[in-house]
Amino acid sequence: MALLPRFAAAALLLSTLAACGGSGGNANGERLTIAATAVPHAEILEVVKPLLAKDGVDLQVRIFNDYVQPNDQVAQGQIDVNYFQTEPYLDAYNRDRGTDLTTLAGVHIEPFGAYSRRYTSLDAVPDGADVVIPNDPSNNSRALILLHHSGVITLKDPTDALATLRDITANPRNLKFRELDAAMLPRVLDQVDLALINTNYALDAGLDPGKDALAIEGKDSPYVNFLVGRPDKQNDPRVQKLIAALTSEDVRSFIQGKYKDAVIPAF
Repeated sequence: MALLPRFAAAALLLSTLAACGGSGGNANGERLTIAATAVPHAEILEVVKPLLAKDGVDLQVRIFNDYVQPNDQVAQGQIDVNYFQTEPYLDAYNRDRGTDLTTLAGVHIEPFGAYSRRYTSLDAVPDGADVVIPNDPSNNSRALILLHHSGVITLKDPTDALATLRDITANPRNLKFRELDAAMLPRVLDQVDLALINTNYALDAGLDPGKDALAIEGKDSPYVNFLVGRPDKQNDPRVQKLIAALTSEDVRSFIQGKYKDAVIPAF
């Protein structure tokens, strides 16, 4: 009979340890997981982490180098939220996969650019040039819209956020387009005449969008990068604290100081 109190004490101890080590938090605060691409998203989140720690939230950043897994992981409940994408990209993802991920807060804009190692202006890009653009629906269209506004091609409807190569109505230089994974574009820049590259990948590759881009979106670009999650995360107190930190003056100052015009606060 004397063993029963010992078993009860052991059970109480295990229960206490489980409560401390569960998914809801740890000794440093309530845990919140977020998926992000490395630059600038994860760098911005490093500024946010100490702000959240003061507010009792332990932000754990998981870095990805593609645009699919961050959404897959959040949709499957493996990660709480993500921070890497624009709303048109999210809309295309939801449509194609039957998911209902939602935008939670707009944070910044990364003006999309056209780059070349071989030419110093778009006017110098020759007839029949080899041009690579992202293969995902949103960024594919974004690249084509930039080329339209730069006078290189003509689109049937340049306001269509999901325009495709089939929507090109004029291509006077007979440019040869190829579609590649967005993360691959900086790696093939030396092998092509022109590459349309997302700013996060351009920065990660050491490019300076303000100096190196032959054409770049203006500051009025509608392609805001959002914090995204499942609908049940909208009123999560941890997420609300994250939104407040991401849209704080500390983050604004960091973005403006580190990235200049390559990344622009959207709040």
